[in-house]
Amino acid sequence: MLNSEIKLNLELFAGSVEQKPIRDGYGEGLVIAGEENPNVVVLCADLSESTRSHWFAKKFPDRFFEVGVAEQNMAAVAAGLGVSGKIPFISSYATFSPGRNWEQIRTTVGYNNSNVKIAGHHAGISVGPDGATHQAIEDIALTRVIANMKVFVPCDAIEAKKATLAAAKIWGPVYIRLAREKTPVMTTEGTPFVPGKAEIFWASKKPEVLIIGTGALLYNALQAASELEKEKTETIVLNCHTIKPLDESKVIELAKKCGAVVTVEEHQITGGLGGAVAEVLAKNYPAPMEFIGMPNIFGESGAPAELIQKYGMGVKDIKAAVKKVIKRK
Repeated sequence: MLNSEIKLNLELFAGSVEQKPIRDGYGEGLVIAGEENPNVVVLCADLSESTRSHWFAKKFPDRFFEVGVAEQNMAAVAAGLGVSGKIPFISSYATFSPGRNWEQIRTTVGYNNSNVKIAGHHAGISVGPDGATHQAIEDIALTRVIANMKVFVPCDAIEAKKATLAAAKIWGPVYIRLAREKTPVMTTEGTPFVPGKAEIFWASKKPEVLIIGTGALLYNALQAASELEKEKTETIVLNCHTIKPLDESKVIELAKKCGAVVTVEEHQITGGLGGAVAEVLAKNYPAPMEFIGMPNIFGESGAPAELIQKYGMGVKDIKAAVKKVIKRK
């Protein structure tokens, strides 16, 4: 059942759940952060409306910088601002930032521990018709490997706003991964969000499997948990909004309690949430694992919902992974 200790959207299973683009939360968070701190500035690479950065630009035109289609330059300029007392947010599609400008992020931002916040938009295959060139499915791996970098993957628009505000208050590089499409709003303003602290969103009484989800696919994980409980298979669903630093103590504690783990993410299985969890468990509590994500393949053009199903990230796929990992216990 939904965790009574966490304030969640009670309409999640009523068929009338609100849908809102996760990127909207980023735009709202930027404006609030700008109001709270005059050192917050925003840079964009010719995608201000798509990234919702234009809301900040409209309110704070003197603190908004349009650099054009020059993602490498944007990262380098932001790095300079970040070591000069400003709090720069850079916004583009994730395939371009951190994709195209990874070396600049690594060397000018990460190496210098510059106070830069990188917003990677249109992440995952749910970008849909834009196709494989615009579907960032490697960005978590690209960013979490950079020293000094923190990685946030909010599950909905409300959490994206909280992640943006938290990033503005944290010193050092932060990557925020954002989806394009309207997705279910799972959390409320009262739902806890603490960087580095994962939250239990679903908890059966006698859980057999720990499902760790991140981003918008957390909704599929919750739907799967609900259906599984009706089928007498009990689980815990953990919202892992921070991939780095991972909440290692919570992952280990719940893995020991359940004895098996399934990770769920809209990213390549290699190097993402699943890889991060496997690294922790390999050192501390080896347990059977199954991985839901992109299976070493590029995406293609199509409707977002159809692509999620085609590449094995739907509710039925999560349920199958849970049943499979139980047999391996």
